[in-house]
Amino acid sequence: MAPVAEDKSVVQRGLWFEEFEIGTTYLHRPGRTITEADNVLFTTLTMNTQSLHLDAAWAAEQPGFRGERLVNSMFTLSTLVGLSVSQLTLGTIVANLGFSEVSFPKPVFHGDTLYAETVCTAKRESKSRPGEGIVTLGHTGRNQHGEIVARAVRTTLVQKRPSDQEAK
Repeated sequence: MAPVAEDKSVVQRGLWFEEFEIGTTYLHRPGRTITEADNVLFTTLTMNTQSLHLDAAWAAEQPGFRGERLVNSMFTLSTLVGLSVSQLTLGTIVANLGFSEVSFPKPVFHGDTLYAETVCTAKRESKSRPGEGIVTLGHTGRNQHGEIVARAVRTTLVQKRPSDQEAK
């Protein structure tokens, strides 16, 4: 039997500023299947009481809705970003600085599974916060058929690697 290393542990975390590489694509798995309960809870919590999210009879009569309610697009965006957290920013993000270029090319319906991927498109050191850097991330969400259902560019403020953490 091999000897066991003492005091060796791995802590799940996102990436330090220095670890982000421009042009790298990060695939976030597993995906997340969106349920009716998810959509109704999010929609009512956020007071977005649009019939297209809540009223099955109304949605059934609308052209282009497949006879179904649409998933709230803000839930889709939140889930898209959430799927990236454990791989990219868990414990290393300081702030979301903003979102741009948000689009929803196709609707999401109950039972669809959302998969996320992210490309690091830019990064620079912060001028006002020496221990941090600004990272720009392009998020893309696809359904189970590979169709793009959401896109967003997110600018984040991320911690630099602390001096007591050695590069691995």
